[in-house]
Amino acid sequence: MKERVLSGAVLVLLVAAVVVFHNNFPFALNIAVGAITVLAVYELIAALGLQRSKVIVMASAITSAIIPMVFDQRVVFIVYCAYTAVLFSCMIRYHEEITFREIAVVYSMVILIPLALRTLVTVRDLGGAHGMFYTLIAIIASWASDAGAYFAGTLFGKHKLCPKISPKKTVEGVVGGVVVNVAAMLLCGFIFSQFFYSGQKHSDYLMLAIIGFFGSFTSILGDLSFSLIKRSCHIKDFGQVIPGHGGILDRFDSVIFTAPFVYLLVSYFPLVYKIMG
Repeated sequence: MKERVLSGAVLVLLVAAVVVFHNNFPFALNIAVGAITVLAVYELIAALGLQRSKVIVMASAITSAIIPMVFDQRVVFIVYCAYTAVLFSCMIRYHEEITFREIAVVYSMVILIPLALRTLVTVRDLGGAHGMFYTLIAIIASWASDAGAYFAGTLFGKHKLCPKISPKKTVEGVVGGVVVNVAAMLLCGFIFSQFFYSGQKHSDYLMLAIIGFFGSFTSILGDLSFSLIKRSCHIKDFGQVIPGHGGILDRFDSVIFTAPFVYLLVSYFPLVYKIMG
């Protein structure tokens, strides 16, 4: 547990560094998301045993790196068209070594992971002057839920949630994750209003509570989905990059589902934070 907590603290510090230097170097977020996306996609390819195919690895990595950097939909379309051509050409060329099922999994994940994590950047742009707070909300809504579920499950867990998919997850952990996540969202809103703007701007606590509550379930959905992928690949973790957590994908699997959810809410409800006079 000590290793897990220390690794988590380092991740938080890295996120904080991106936030602190955002005004001077806003593109740092794009670079960070791009790097995370590339590593996550590579871990998935390795889990499938396809890392031996350098063309698939390179094409997938380049595509994953580009998507968080560009927002012109025509460019995105061209990138995915090129990627589609390369990937299916590989399937034809190496049809005796690589199956359509493997290609389909890689292809779907190189669509899902980069586009989902890119919402960490789009939600920042949507938030305007307070965009980095929206990005933090999208990340914290996932990680706070994970942390709450982990500790509540460790201390009080008795009833298994999905034992055949993730044996350690419990119903008590889910409840703990929801409670901690809602509390974390409300605390973020309070800090934003009182410490950054001295009460001159107010947080929409109802929206934050909604994000905290439903964000817990999208977080669980992401976690269980990728746990099932790991079981189908017969591996425990996607990697060992983060001690106590596993790979990049082990840490960001829930963010892949939660970040788009937060983006959708912010899109339909002008701002998570209401700016008052």
